[in-house]
Amino acid sequence: MLVAAAVCPCPPLLVPELAAGAAPELDAARAACTDALGLLAAARPDRLVVVGPAEESGRGAYPQGAWGSFRGFGVDIDVRLGRAEDEAAAPAPSERRLPASLAVAAWLLQRTGWEDAPIEGLGVGEPLEAERCIETGRDIAARAERVALLVMGDASACRTLKAPGYLDERAAPFDASVARALGKADVAALKTLDTELARDLRASGRAPWQVLAGAAEEADLSGALLYEDAPYGVGYLVATWS
Repeated sequence: MLVAAAVCPCPPLLVPELAAGAAPELDAARAACTDALGLLAAARPDRLVVVGPAEESGRGAYPQGAWGSFRGFGVDIDVRLGRAEDEAAAPAPSERRLPASLAVAAWLLQRTGWEDAPIEGLGVGEPLEAERCIETGRDIAARAERVALLVMGDASACRTLKAPGYLDERAAPFDASVARALGKADVAALKTLDTELARDLRASGRAPWQVLAGAAEEADLSGALLYEDAPYGVGYLVATWS
């Protein structure tokens, strides 16, 4: 049963060493993410599942202790998704790496000293259909008596002329609708997100948010929106469900 969830953006720029002079622009987002992870810890889950966008077209599982890296961004920083239960059997750094979104999640967890529950990661591809995302969420919620979710993903990337996807007038209303849904723990609204519009607007969080919707079907949770902004023309949202 899902007992708590935190929703965070996943730009690698959350890691200050990658952001250089722009680091202060995301200080408020980092602080909100820290607060959100504090709520997850307070829920005392039996298992934490981290879900984020990935390159693969379907779903990819990552075990506790899996490695991630920001070396591709020019910074010599490695992260791990929690401490491996069996260090001798832990995946080596040279093995399959965490996608960028889960690497950011691992960095956030390490930053907050997360040691509260076993962790597993799940990467979901942008093309994954809504119903499969929802079914995945249902499966996750059934894995333990007390499950928590850390859901990584960005809103639209089309909020300004300099945004990665250029300016699209549909972006701000889309982001506002997602912010309302996350702030109110509105499962129905997340389930019915327009997948084609999300794809047009480069909203990487669509599939992870719908995994959350599936996981929360049988839960009675309240939402709170902790952060909403669009630095660099990309919508970043932080929310908690508890």
